[in-house]
Amino acid sequence: MNVVYKGSHCLRHDKIKSGKDGFLVKNFVFSYNSTIFAADFCTIMKKTSIFRSARLVLMALTGFFLASCGEERFHVEGSISGATDSVLYFENMSLEGPVIVDSVRLSSDGSFSFSDKCPEAPEFYRLRIAGQIINLSADSTETVSIKADYPTMATGYEVEGSDNCKRIKELSLSQIELTQKAMAVERDPNLNVSQVRDSIMALVDAYKKAVIKNYIFADPKAASSYFALFQTLGDFLIFNPRTNNDDIRVFAAVATSWDTFYPHALRGENLHNIALEGMRTQRIQQSKMAQSIDPKKVTTTGLIDFSLTDNHGNQRSLSQLNGKVVLLDFHLFAMDESPKRILMLRELYNKYHGRGLEIYQVSLDADEHFWKQKTAALPWISVRDEDGAQSSRLSIYNVRSIPEFFLIDRNNTLVSRSSQIDDLEKAIEALL
Repeated sequence: MNVVYKGSHCLRHDKIKSGKDGFLVKNFVFSYNSTIFAADFCTIMKKTSIFRSARLVLMALTGFFLASCGEERFHVEGSISGATDSVLYFENMSLEGPVIVDSVRLSSDGSFSFSDKCPEAPEFYRLRIAGQIINLSADSTETVSIKADYPTMATGYEVEGSDNCKRIKELSLSQIELTQKAMAVERDPNLNVSQVRDSIMALVDAYKKAVIKNYIFADPKAASSYFALFQTLGDFLIFNPRTNNDDIRVFAAVATSWDTFYPHALRGENLHNIALEGMRTQRIQQSKMAQSIDPKKVTTTGLIDFSLTDNHGNQRSLSQLNGKVVLLDFHLFAMDESPKRILMLRELYNKYHGRGLEIYQVSLDADEHFWKQKTAALPWISVRDEDGAQSSRLSIYNVRSIPEFFLIDRNNTLVSRSSQIDDLEKAIEALL
């Protein structure tokens, strides 16, 4: 149901077994072609039932998004030389797989022009001639220009008019380079199986760090960040929230950003579902190892949960507050505006706490003693994140400045963040 952008090389998975880090290489067998193609995320995670549920609402939501956009359209145009009489397909990479939007038989000059109704949130498309594919994204009414030569269009094309499409090209070429390096490692006669595995894992780790820094965390709301999440090495996700806790945080960071900029977008909801399913899987695995928790009792909520120590030495998590309306507040007591903000929060707490409001305030102050002094008289939940500005929780919730706050409903589902709220009291009243 989710889009997976596979790489240009195919790693035969019959020679690979799953391991704790996602995959274990026994004997790599690579085959190569120059195609960058897209496939359904369900082909990799077939047994994840949470991804099937969105199929029931896909057509209704798609109709809503398109209808709300009126007749505004985006355009994809350009030329592909060396492909006379070839059929060029323009396809939407929907969550259900490729859908042909339009096609044209190219003339000797290779020119083409396609358009589609503008999306409410970034959407993904591709140009395809046979097995040669160029991945694109569309946002609003932009015009994307493509110039390429056949049969090397998948790797040698030029793109103008869209920064996201340029970044998608960079990511695609980097993915090809990663796969070529992995192939070279596999063919090295001086390495044993263990050394091959370790070398390829080191390549993947370095690739992920670069993509996280330069693309995903640099602009988590971008279409290119979404694209990066579903890149693969052969048949395996490079970012896999089912096997890696750090990857859950990366998915969650993009999901939270999409919630802010593209509220109710189906792709954003699916990112949350993937992150939450990853958390559930990780908890089940941990419980099995510890043999202390029945996996059937492991549940998920509509937010990314975390637990921190409060100013009384107790562990406090967001999931413990199920049944209450929660104001999740990221705060710095050392800032000049803190006293005024604390006064505002105290007024809200006094007014609405009796009706079910709770405040879960996360301090990012470096001085623990200072924080305890400042929170000693506060009636709400006060916790401190000792990682401060480097905290992974800031990345998960896409917190770019302090202070920042979010509202969570009684079902423990994250509803909105500060930029989406015009009147905080009205927003709280609506949830109570």
